[in-house]
Amino acid sequence: MRVGFDGRALTSPAAGIRRYARELLLALVELGEPLELVVLGGVRSSVPSGVSHVPAPLHPPTNLGWTQVGLPRVARGARVDVLHAPAYTAPLWGRVPVVLTIHDVSYARRPEWYPYRRDLLRRAFYRRSALRASAIVTDSTFSAAEIHAAYGVPLDRLTVVPLGAAPKFSVPSDEPLALPTGVAGPFVLHVGDLHPRRNLGVALSAVLRLRERSSAHAALSLVLAGVDRGAGDELARAAVKAGSPGAVVRLGRVSETGLLSLYRAASALVYPSRYEGFGLPVVEAMACGTPVVASRAASMPEVLGEAGVLADPDDVATWTAALARILEDVTWRDQLRAVGLARAALFTWQRTAEFTYEVYRRVAGG
Repeated sequence: MRVGFDGRALTSPAAGIRRYARELLLALVELGEPLELVVLGGVRSSVPSGVSHVPAPLHPPTNLGWTQVGLPRVARGARVDVLHAPAYTAPLWGRVPVVLTIHDVSYARRPEWYPYRRDLLRRAFYRRSALRASAIVTDSTFSAAEIHAAYGVPLDRLTVVPLGAAPKFSVPSDEPLALPTGVAGPFVLHVGDLHPRRNLGVALSAVLRLRERSSAHAALSLVLAGVDRGAGDELARAAVKAGSPGAVVRLGRVSETGLLSLYRAASALVYPSRYEGFGLPVVEAMACGTPVVASRAASMPEVLGEAGVLADPDDVATWTAALARILEDVTWRDQLRAVGLARAALFTWQRTAEFTYEVYRRVAGG
């Protein structure tokens, strides 16, 4: 079976999309199945070893132009049996069956969070991509239900394929890793773009309360690893207003090594998001042995289970109490570490690849 893969995902501006595309391709190669993977378009240097590449043909220089002209043209020329579009949009024409990955539909269910909320053409494109696809892969049962509700896609065309933690997160190591510049002292960590739906104000409020409440936590900070999508300045202003400008550390995009060092050094991962299709940092943090405090919302209960603390996304008191206990109760922190490691072991990219391969086979009729 010859599967074409939209190569632009490997250099997507969204870190989660890049990680999904790369880790999935690597794991598919390792399966050892009779599967030939061909990355279509994108940057050749981003293509993993063991995967072939076909350059993009001439096409209009827009997302729509690539998806509706370039991608179907290169898929036809590459003679693929299945086309995998790993990031929300897919060709609306062509004979090659399409597997489309939709990680979440927050843009359809909560359009007020997005600057293009009035961009009817874009939202219609996403919807038509979903309705036209032969099969849709999504990350969680929550997300599958949301896609069905948003687009009316029949449930038999939706397959839940959970994501995983890369092996590097799961390998214990006492080797010290240098923290990114600006990070020092005790900190709690958030990984992901700084977006209004991430609800980071509640995590900052908890950190500020702890700094004010006890001298033992006076140096505690909230470290933010991710591109600012419009929420960072408000958080910084809130910290300054509280008299604790050092309570927020904004790093922007960090390297893979920097991310690993942050996970391992953090006192906890905080994930107060109101809406996630999966929440990959939750699994990666657990794989590193880092306690997790996450929202009791969207997919987070499904992913975290009982391996961490789930809190109402607006309950600052509960977030504060949970972080205080993690910081002060060594025995409980060790228990969270143990159950988190066990839970993370259930989420692997090999499992993601196995489930995805079965979708390919079904769509190809094999």
